[in-house]
Amino acid sequence: MSIIIRYGTPDDGEQLSMLVDLYREFYGEEINHSRSLEFVRERLYLGDSKVIVAVSGGKIVGFVQLFPSFSTVTLQRLWILNDLYVLEDFRSRKVGLKLLESAKAFALEHGAKELFIEGAVSNARARAVYERFGFVENIEYKYYHLPLNSL
Repeated sequence: MSIIIRYGTPDDGEQLSMLVDLYREFYGEEINHSRSLEFVRERLYLGDSKVIVAVSGGKIVGFVQLFPSFSTVTLQRLWILNDLYVLEDFRSRKVGLKLLESAKAFALEHGAKELFIEGAVSNARARAVYERFGFVENIEYKYYHLPLNSL
């Protein structure tokens, strides 16, 4: 079956939220379909992120989600490729690479300086895909996060 890559729409909310639940579970979070659906619908309706989906046989089998950012230093737009997930049965079909290509094309089309992505140290397979695609590990900056109370 062929893979179609397209932008996500509000009509994709239900299917996409199922993948978001699987993605979250991969990272140790409990499945919470109602919260995942709410989150996905907000992103799609508000347009505060760009979602690109991979479709096979009318079913969403993978997605990337990009969030806008900016660099004050370079005075340019950046896109944070926050999420990349592909159903296990489709990982050997280069669906992830197709989604990365589409994310790159989107960022270039919108004048971005860079795409950023992070990967879990334990997820060697994903990091290998990122590096093979052309992402370069940052060795100049150390990134920090400040945990805040979550819902």
